[in-house]
Amino acid sequence: MRKIAATTLAVLVPLAGAGTASSAATAEPASDRSKVVVVGHRGAAGHRPEHTQGSYELAVALGADWIEPDLVPTKDHVLVVRHENEISGTTDVSLRPEFAARKTTKVVDGRNVTGWFTEDFTLAELKTLRAVERLPAIRQRNTVYNGSYQVLTFQEVLGLAKRLSRQYGRQVGVFPETKHPTYFRSIGLPLEEPLIKTVKRNGLDRPNSPVVVQSFEPSSLKRVATELRVPLWQALGTTGQPYDLKAAGDPTTYADMMKPEGLAKIAEYAQWIGPDKSSAIPINPDGSWGTPTTLVSDAHKAGLKIGVYTFRSENQYLPLQLRRGQAPIDHGDALSEYRAHLDLGVDAFVTDYPDAAALARAEGAKPNKHVQPQHFDNGLPEEGQE
Repeated sequence: MRKIAATTLAVLVPLAGAGTASSAATAEPASDRSKVVVVGHRGAAGHRPEHTQGSYELAVALGADWIEPDLVPTKDHVLVVRHENEISGTTDVSLRPEFAARKTTKVVDGRNVTGWFTEDFTLAELKTLRAVERLPAIRQRNTVYNGSYQVLTFQEVLGLAKRLSRQYGRQVGVFPETKHPTYFRSIGLPLEEPLIKTVKRNGLDRPNSPVVVQSFEPSSLKRVATELRVPLWQALGTTGQPYDLKAAGDPTTYADMMKPEGLAKIAEYAQWIGPDKSSAIPINPDGSWGTPTTLVSDAHKAGLKIGVYTFRSENQYLPLQLRRGQAPIDHGDALSEYRAHLDLGVDAFVTDYPDAAALARAEGAKPNKHVQPQHFDNGLPEEGQE
């Protein structure tokens, strides 16, 4: 095994891919791997309960360049940060007798979901809840932080990124995802309008913005594109199709979108694609790695940057060759997984463990290559009322 660097490399990473995409241009992979973006998936979700102040702060301390808030609305139409609008697994709402009667079943993107939903709570009510670890059986150590953090608003995450940028002397990007946008528009709580308003209010509407908007639904990104100049990231699933396309009767699948002609269409409105890592290196039926696909090079040929998700260190999320020990929750050789994707030329890692990603990036950076850091104007006003 190659020798691992003892410390992570602190780098200032531009929000690559900003500006207007063009299918005629080729997006070259980073010639210096220090430019590969480390995205803290919901913060540092491997170390702290996701989407919390502690998770985001630790992610940046460990080397994340961007932090990711998933956006869902409250009853009074404020964007808050939760993995899903159903919050029984990420907050203590099920233990609150005052909210017991709000447990219900809804149809979200064609699926029956039972629990408590952000759209049934005002922001003031949500602020009385406390975050908990979503995967306690896998990350039991994170449960020590249960009850320590409130639910954050999108505005609060922007303010946090501003503070962390000052603290660490480098631009911290914010990577919001619109969750279930077709569903929320159908119930009168659309996501795009308050997102656009918040980005503009904070002076972040520009092509080199430290805000990169992502969604699995193309129509959501296209709505954002009509009002904002920020970079856009088309997220891609492994099976099925985006729900907005399904609802509109469009048969286009995620597999279709990852073909060269599909990538060319994405490049008309977005600068990035974000597929599951198995779309770059497939997993065989026995859990071992298969032969890498051409997706990374195809994306670059279409003028797109590519960031793959979600890197985790536990055996159950790693290919068979990289698992160590017997327990699914034991940590395996995660660094080798990052190396393999670096070798393919990916432009970003979306990871629960930004410390591991930053270490792999530092190890893979070319020696004696002097990179001029690129700085972004913070452009954020003081945090205001949401």
